[in-house]
Amino acid sequence: MIDDLLTSSLLLWTPIALAAIGGMINRCGGIVNIGLEGQMLAGAFVGAVVSGAAGNWFVGVVAAAAIGAVLGLLMSLTITRLGANEIIAGLGFNIVVAGLIGYLLRGVLNVSGTLRVKGLDRLPQLRIPVVADVPVVGALVSGKDPLFWSAVALVPIVALLLRRTAAGLRLRATGFAEDAARSLGLPTMRLRDMSTVIAGLLAGIGGAHLSLGQVGLFNDQMVSGRGFIALAAFYFGRSRPWPTAAACLLFAVFDAVQVRLQTEGVPAQLVQTLPYLVVVVVLAATGIRSARTRTRTAG
Repeated sequence: MIDDLLTSSLLLWTPIALAAIGGMINRCGGIVNIGLEGQMLAGAFVGAVVSGAAGNWFVGVVAAAAIGAVLGLLMSLTITRLGANEIIAGLGFNIVVAGLIGYLLRGVLNVSGTLRVKGLDRLPQLRIPVVADVPVVGALVSGKDPLFWSAVALVPIVALLLRRTAAGLRLRATGFAEDAARSLGLPTMRLRDMSTVIAGLLAGIGGAHLSLGQVGLFNDQMVSGRGFIALAAFYFGRSRPWPTAAACLLFAVFDAVQVRLQTEGVPAQLVQTLPYLVVVVVLAATGIRSARTRTRTAG
């Protein structure tokens, strides 16, 4: 039972972690990416369609990353060049993407909600022969797909890049004090655009994991708030990679628990709220902690 819960939790952790790390990088650059939900949905759709057309999961993932990056760039340009409000722009992109995909499903592909792509190539599972049979350890490291290991590797790499490289320091300076960074000659708009492109790229890959790694099809409701959960994760992690990844794991565990509770006969309408209830509790606790810290500092 513990092994099954661990396996499910890590599977559900992967897309949230990818989107959250991308959103965290974007936040370090000074933009709160509300459009992660739409970028994940587009990545899931394009990844499934291209994987089926090419018969290759890697090509599908690359296509998902590309569409996420393009959407990220378009959203960033409306914010940095046209002066749009980042929250309104992000929500607008979410609505447009959902509407466009809904039109393609019903008007072009003649399906309602769920698209089963012929020839879709799912992500391979990397099974480690000896370790796979070891309780707990096997569930942690065996049978995982390449995107899971990419997400795991991404956490320390991003932590290193943000803290130890000139590009990371410039990005953080742009997000922390844009006017001061601009006065020093930093290309703040380009840095913000770059961070949003990276966020969109990772969110697109996270969406591809949903369609290629978890279910092997596309459904227009499959993202189901995971982009907003990713947003809550990097907010809870205070835009730091390790706490953000840990927050993603917390939400993934409760998501896995609610799935298991449904199989035990607990009403679906009740247990489906569990991950989002946890998000609300965590954000409330974070807000209280921040308020107390400000009070102590002011005192």
